[in-house]
Amino acid sequence: MKIKGSTAFVTGANRGLGLAYAKALLAAGAIKVYASARDPSSVTLDGVVPIKLDVTNADDIAAAAAQCSDVDLLINNAGITVRGEALLSDLGVDSLRLLMETNVYGVLAVSRAFAPVLARNGGGVLVNMLSVLSWISLPGTSIYPVTKAAAWVVTNGLRNELSRQGTLVVGVHAGLIETDMIKGIGNATLPRSRPEDIAKAVMKGIEAGDSEVIADDTSRNVKAGFGKTPAAYLATSAQ
Repeated sequence: MKIKGSTAFVTGANRGLGLAYAKALLAAGAIKVYASARDPSSVTLDGVVPIKLDVTNADDIAAAAAQCSDVDLLINNAGITVRGEALLSDLGVDSLRLLMETNVYGVLAVSRAFAPVLARNGGGVLVNMLSVLSWISLPGTSIYPVTKAAAWVVTNGLRNELSRQGTLVVGVHAGLIETDMIKGIGNATLPRSRPEDIAKAVMKGIEAGDSEVIADDTSRNVKAGFGKTPAAYLATSAQ
């Protein structure tokens, strides 16, 4: 798909990676970019159309799909995390439920609402922002990876179900990205990517027709480690 001339919709587009996606789409020639956020007044980028959208709110989702009926490129970027909570902590179950609502059910709900829109507009492209943590779990990040692993499986399921209408479904994997979400997370020496570099890689993948974008070296190394012994996903902090 050529981004030039397309009409795109980005969730969580007021800052961080979502903002980088909006900028990259405009730079690539999209004729319209809908930039959604819970508070549309927080969308300040010139050239985009602010849209109110809480991905956990069914009414917001339905209204956005109805209003933005010309979309042929959807980027599910919105996501949340929690800090320093383990699966077996007192808040583990509640935190997992909270993150699942946005990172999994929100992705699925937005995809379901926009699937008919994409079909009417020729199939188009649906992009889900995943993570290297779709594949591995690290100390201090036990909850977030569960949701990203689930979102990866949802993405694979959507690819099967939307192929019949000609929609390309793209899963994007990346490690740490320099955004507000990761402040205080991980060792400061760990490699981090710039949001604009991830967005650029995704634009390239869309135009190439790729079903998967491995957007940085961290993700490439982890994926390559699946064939090692022990596999990357079996590693623990004790190893």
